[in-house]
Amino acid sequence: MHGWIILDKPLGLGSTQAVAAVKRNLRQAGFGKVKVGHGGTLDPLATGVLPIALGEATKLCGRMLDASKTYEFTISFGAETRGLDAEGKVVATSDLRPTISEIELVLGEFTGAIAQIPPAYSAIKIDGKRAYERARAGEDVEMNARSIFVHSLTLHHPELVSGSYFDEQNSTTLKQVQGDETLSSVTFSAHVSKGTYIRSLARDIAYAVGTVGHVTMLRRTRAGPFDLESAISLDKLNAFGQGAAQEDIILPIEAGLVDIPALDLSPEQARAIQQGRVLTGIAMKDGLHWARDAEMRPIALVESIDGELRSVRGFNL
Repeated sequence: MHGWIILDKPLGLGSTQAVAAVKRNLRQAGFGKVKVGHGGTLDPLATGVLPIALGEATKLCGRMLDASKTYEFTISFGAETRGLDAEGKVVATSDLRPTISEIELVLGEFTGAIAQIPPAYSAIKIDGKRAYERARAGEDVEMNARSIFVHSLTLHHPELVSGSYFDEQNSTTLKQVQGDETLSSVTFSAHVSKGTYIRSLARDIAYAVGTVGHVTMLRRTRAGPFDLESAISLDKLNAFGQGAAQEDIILPIEAGLVDIPALDLSPEQARAIQQGRVLTGIAMKDGLHWARDAEMRPIALVESIDGELRSVRGFNL
């Protein structure tokens, strides 16, 4: 059992709980004990794409953690909470509400390479202990800024019901909020590098427009090569555990490698790579590839540097 289950994680379920649910359903489906790991923590208050690796695919979890991700998130202005999300004590308030124009004016400050201070309620370790454990214990947690990269940050222009009616079914029309109208909340799409905390991004956007805020909705729409189209619901996962067909539940291991080129090897070359030997004389670009044998099976994640091909991680399929 090697491959991926891409879960559309529901609200309230932690990443560790999601892994446990996959293990339980695999056992119930008759697959016995399978090594399982996830490719990037998703907060219980967040929903969306959570890649879960099975068997030899767990060797790619580190690469998945390093992958960029995309999110949709909503900032509610006027209150900042301890966790920068919908839970926790309110620690700051403001009567100011920004306009669309004011928000658009600061977006350039939050794209490209920026420095970000992670939230105290995060899984980052400080002297061997999780930051959130220290914060929950009442400690003053000082987080260091880290460099991240925001590939894109897009504002979803809100619309209001205009109150007018245009057909016999009494459907309401919508009008776009104008630039000088103030907003109590706003939604964004963001494509970000590893290590980015959306809650911190929301906090800093609110600060930049002169107010405070927190995240009320967070949904991951892509993690590395996986998006919502390849994700399954928890109900579908549970149905699989109760005997439903495996189709579209478990993706092959190479589904996590589609963003890098494949490399076809001869039987002799495949054996050499599996034995840890360095190959030369293969005309190819430098960088990561995934090697496959004559039967199209993935055998290793390999790297080409200056004409030499070496195994980075082998797969025992």
